[in-house]
Amino acid sequence: MQTSAHAAPRRALTVLTALAAAVACMVPLAGSASAHGSIVDPASRNYGCWDRWGDDHLNEDMAEEDPMCWQAWQDNPNAMWNWNGLYQNNVNGNHQAAVPSGTLCSGGHAEGGRYDSLDTPGEWKTTSIGDNFTLNLYDQASHGADYFEVYVSKNSYDPTSEPLGWEDLDHIKTTGSYAPAQDIQIPVSTSGYDGRHVIFTIWKASHMDQNYYICSDVDFG
Repeated sequence: MQTSAHAAPRRALTVLTALAAAVACMVPLAGSASAHGSIVDPASRNYGCWDRWGDDHLNEDMAEEDPMCWQAWQDNPNAMWNWNGLYQNNVNGNHQAAVPSGTLCSGGHAEGGRYDSLDTPGEWKTTSIGDNFTLNLYDQASHGADYFEVYVSKNSYDPTSEPLGWEDLDHIKTTGSYAPAQDIQIPVSTSGYDGRHVIFTIWKASHMDQNYYICSDVDFG
């Protein structure tokens, strides 16, 4: 079913706190005190890398077993430790201007380029899904949502060879608002997709003009 080892996010955040203390001398945890959220199933790229390797991120076996995560950890470990902080403020709904094509998975070089490794094309680990699936947002801060925009990459797009652009996406769904909660589930219905794709989710939080840009790698089978 799911290829990501999706443990309960609350347990995961407890582990994150302990690991953060253990590696504080090696990794500056920018913004860890003001955690936010991400899509944890199907796992976003950086949440998946943290979930699989956060307790073993110095293991050189990652380079062969999970090379896309390896390059991300080498580029900037904070992209994984801060998997819940990939956002831009004050976008005013103009997402395509704030996040140019080729930078969608990094949120338009969000946080000074912290997440740029997520734009790198390659064989990211995927989650197996069907035509009808559910996006699970975990939001530690319970911001709620004004809306979510959900996209699926086109059949003509190859995520292993090119960065994701707006022209590569099919718009699937715009939701209504969601009340503040730590766990939000968004049902999604699609048809006509098979094999490897990217689910691109925009989460507009309710508490302010704060916009999250999230890439999840999936396999429709």
